[in-house]
Amino acid sequence: MEGTGGSSASAAAPVNQWWQEFSKIFQYYLDKSTPHATYRWIGSLVFVSIYVLRVYYVQGFYVVSYGLGIYLLNLLIGFLSPLVDPEMEPSNGPLLPTKGSDEFKPFIRRLPEFKFWYSFTKAFCIAFVMTFFSVFDVPVFWPILLCYWVVLFVLTMRRQIAHMIKYKYIPFNIGKQKYSGKKSYASSSGTRAD
Repeated sequence: MEGTGGSSASAAAPVNQWWQEFSKIFQYYLDKSTPHATYRWIGSLVFVSIYVLRVYYVQGFYVVSYGLGIYLLNLLIGFLSPLVDPEMEPSNGPLLPTKGSDEFKPFIRRLPEFKFWYSFTKAFCIAFVMTFFSVFDVPVFWPILLCYWVVLFVLTMRRQIAHMIKYKYIPFNIGKQKYSGKKSYASSSGTRAD
């Protein structure tokens, strides 16, 4: 009687060990790719183009693509939104400055760039795998889905841009601002006045 439970546990042990090793290796390469944002996005765009070619070649899976588009729109909203929304009740966390006299506080995203990239890429991987199963190929008139998604995108981005304008924040780092220093010269002598 003791052997019945032990045989299934011993059969699952190599699978669990393999999965743990795979997870460690996968996490190692994810960690190493963190500082290389440009190369990560280029790799993702290559995978996106493969997915688009697959959908175009098969001439189907428009509902999968529509669901993917809605999910990506949700990710984009999280990427463009601040961690603490100024419209909600004030909290003890960092808030965006709303007046010129307010202290500068950096923009902290609700969804960081790495998590945005990882979710973006994972979503395309899942959608790509779904294109190999005919159960997900629901017949639908795709121009209606495309028009509906474009309307959702425009309305959502309009609301998000209005929020950015109202609270005066830009969700992108344009680069480190450089201070050139004071250069006050006396107009007649051409020498520097300190």
